[in-house]
Amino acid sequence: MSEFIEAEGVAFIPAAVEITDSMSVPALIRRYGEERAKQVVFERKSNLGNTWVPITWAQFYSEVRALARGFIARGLEKGDTVAIMGPTSYEWTLFDFAIQFAGGHAIPIYETSSTEQAEWIISDSNIRFAVVQDKSLRNVVMPILDRVDGFEEIFVITDNAQSRISAMGRIEDDAIIDERIDALTADDLWTIIYTSGTTGRPKGAELTQRNILHVGINGPLDQGLVDVIMHKGARTLLFLPLAHVFARFVNIAAMSAGATIGFSPDTRNLVADMQSFRPTFVLAVPRVFEKIYNAADAKAGSGVKLRMFRTFAKVAINYARALETPAGPSPKLRAQQQLGDKLVYQKIKDVTGGKLRYAISGGAPLGERLGSFFRGMGLPILEGYGLTESSAPTCVNRSDQMRVGSVGPAYPGCYVKVADDGEILLKGPHIFRGYRNNPEATAEAFTEDGWFRTGDIGRIDEDDFVWITGRKKEIIVTAGGKNVAPAQLEDRLRSHPIISQVVVVGDKKPFIGALVTLDSEALPQWLANRGLSPLTAAEAVRDPQVIAAIDRAVKRTNQKFSRAESIRKFTILPNDFTVENGYLTPSLKVRREIVLRDYADRIAELYGEN
Repeated sequence: MSEFIEAEGVAFIPAAVEITDSMSVPALIRRYGEERAKQVVFERKSNLGNTWVPITWAQFYSEVRALARGFIARGLEKGDTVAIMGPTSYEWTLFDFAIQFAGGHAIPIYETSSTEQAEWIISDSNIRFAVVQDKSLRNVVMPILDRVDGFEEIFVITDNAQSRISAMGRIEDDAIIDERIDALTADDLWTIIYTSGTTGRPKGAELTQRNILHVGINGPLDQGLVDVIMHKGARTLLFLPLAHVFARFVNIAAMSAGATIGFSPDTRNLVADMQSFRPTFVLAVPRVFEKIYNAADAKAGSGVKLRMFRTFAKVAINYARALETPAGPSPKLRAQQQLGDKLVYQKIKDVTGGKLRYAISGGAPLGERLGSFFRGMGLPILEGYGLTESSAPTCVNRSDQMRVGSVGPAYPGCYVKVADDGEILLKGPHIFRGYRNNPEATAEAFTEDGWFRTGDIGRIDEDDFVWITGRKKEIIVTAGGKNVAPAQLEDRLRSHPIISQVVVVGDKKPFIGALVTLDSEALPQWLANRGLSPLTAAEAVRDPQVIAAIDRAVKRTNQKFSRAESIRKFTILPNDFTVENGYLTPSLKVRREIVLRDYADRIAELYGEN
């Protein structure tokens, strides 16, 4: 294989474990339940204050089998599909594995989905039962019972679904559980995850047992990730939606590593949950880290404190950049960084509980400046890259192999190469088997020689670090023929405290423009710091000082780009992009084509076409 890799220019790192044909996720969890009985695997937040109650493998394993017996008694057959719809929680995880133990497949539906969106998944996946968090989500799914053949029943977690289903089970059905687990092979279906998609109807990516086991087992064993996820006392707080492949991968990887997992179902309580749970590593999307930075900047206020924060923010960035040079940071820069830790950085670390050693970011580009800030302040963010179709990770930075701005070397056992047109191509045991009921889309997703087309463009450097520069279909070609990757401009501009989202435009236009939305959470503090009167986001779009601040941010962004790539004009939109209004996917990606369609008039105004 090494000759093939060298000849083809493929980035690759060998995996420690090869997934054999007889392996499956339920078999792995069964083994852990028996071998690690006394070890704590989860902690649940107590109803009494910010305390956490430990759950051992023995307790979890017992609850999983009890629920599985209940599902079997209810009539769940091998191969049946069961939907789960709700926030990230211990119960979500419990039902996920119980369904698998009973021989079924747990199919996630985002809790923000509409009845129409849920109906498509339930119909396309032939869902038989649904497990939902509460009565409000039951009401979303309820109309579908009469419209989809084979969809039989909805179980509500807050209505004692666990106890009710478990009470149906019979001890003698334990034999059926083990028979169904033993009959599984690595190439059997594990789940179907519907890509949130920026356009069109979501496609159901079919992931196999082999797919998820490969990434879940091999990641923690990688030399550069052991210190992140597998060290003694490792703890992670999971707040990403379990409807996304990233979070379910994290669950299995952390369980495999022996780390303790906590759940934070409501991001409004995330800071309090982090301070009480005290994770050693977390996984998040870039927007979380942007908000942490922007909140710290806003909290600094004005005057001396603000100048001090920004001075030491620059120190952190310069320090991180120096770490990637042969000489490393100078003695003066090291001294400045140590002073910054005492005066600024430690306060930010305290917000996360004080024990956080690493963060892993995925789902969208993090941006070099933001990544350098966190690394320089002593909290390295290991940026990674992957897709639903690759079972989450396919590249990731390591504690001992890190280049800020890249997505790192290949994940263990995964192959990455760049096509002639710059598209990133993938191969390996982590790549999905195809789209549900959609052979045409499956065929289009692969090259003739079996490489998966990611739709992303990028490069692989001389040290096999992978760099993503944009989406192939999002590349803007200006009227002057200049190719512009909007993501790099958007990431840099979005680092301003009051900017929430940015969509760069300019395809077939004479110059690059941008649509900007404001962060309504950060805006009040920003205004107060400057002695300005309170404004709503809708009012702020017309405020001269807000407009001037955005203009300065645009000019700073442009300093890093050529004139042909620079943003010449911008417009501030009155409303932010959210999941609820349809402009963000549930994984917080901008639905670019919908934005371009709905704001066509505002874009035309930028170019004087109205």
